[in-house]
Amino acid sequence: MTRVAAIDCGTNSIRLLIADIQRTNGAATLQDVIREMRVVRLGEGVDATGELAPEALERTFAAAADYARLIREHGARAVRFVATSASRDARNRDVFVAGIRDLLGVEPEVISGEEEAALSFAGASSVLPILDGQQVLVVDLGGGSTEFVLGTAAGVTAAKSVDIGCVRLTERHLRSDPPTAEQIAAAEADVDAAIARAGQDVPLERATAVVGVAGTITTITAHALRLPEYTPDIIHGTELPIDTVRAASTDLLEMVRSGRAALPYMHPGRVDVIGAGALVWRRILERLGGLSGGRITTATASEHDILDGIALSIAPGLG
Repeated sequence: MTRVAAIDCGTNSIRLLIADIQRTNGAATLQDVIREMRVVRLGEGVDATGELAPEALERTFAAAADYARLIREHGARAVRFVATSASRDARNRDVFVAGIRDLLGVEPEVISGEEEAALSFAGASSVLPILDGQQVLVVDLGGGSTEFVLGTAAGVTAAKSVDIGCVRLTERHLRSDPPTAEQIAAAEADVDAAIARAGQDVPLERATAVVGVAGTITTITAHALRLPEYTPDIIHGTELPIDTVRAASTDLLEMVRSGRAALPYMHPGRVDVIGAGALVWRRILERLGGLSGGRITTATASEHDILDGIALSIAPGLG
């Protein structure tokens, strides 16, 4: 058994997983020691300016310093730090890389959208086993990008990362509270174009099941279930009819900010961007229902995602 630390730094949040890797019959599994999430909004303004803002970097570095302390306290043997959409897009990402290197003593990896997709699939499939014959589409809906990953029990068959996410679309389109019909239509046009781009590389029509990962999708699931609080153990693995998920998404999209803030399962850092995320998830499920010829009628939420994939990716190098 070996203790590792994985850090996923996205557009909206930075997350830490410290876990023990166990090997059974050659397969690696994770046992959580600690999971942490901070909303730092690293990608704030990147879509418009092309640069990471000083305030966003300061928030991210403060969280990374706390994570460095936790990693030391819990004695992780190996650390992997992965940065995604906002860091890929920023001209000044060298400032971010240098700051993380100083704080954690590891080189942060600004990975491609394709690698991000593969890690998300690995994390989700590690705890939601794929049955023989299934072609599962894993959708990782983040702050700056969304990954579409089609795979089977043998692994990933096709993947594509596109630049639609809850932070990006909020900043680009959904500026009113609640958003106007015109703003929603403009955002949907962006999403439709992104789905079409994804479909050029990923045969979405072949999917027989869909799994959604990351905080936007798990929060929508909590809303659909009307939970009294955010409860990962209830959310994880929940399979709901697409019509139920669509209704919950529409409700969040059309709700005023104060209404979203009052929901008992809503993280404060998601209040202002969950509407855009709900729009993206609703539109993806609508399109998948049509592309599959009505074969896909439900969607499953997973609490395990790229963060788990990052941790598992450390295992081969540990010997």
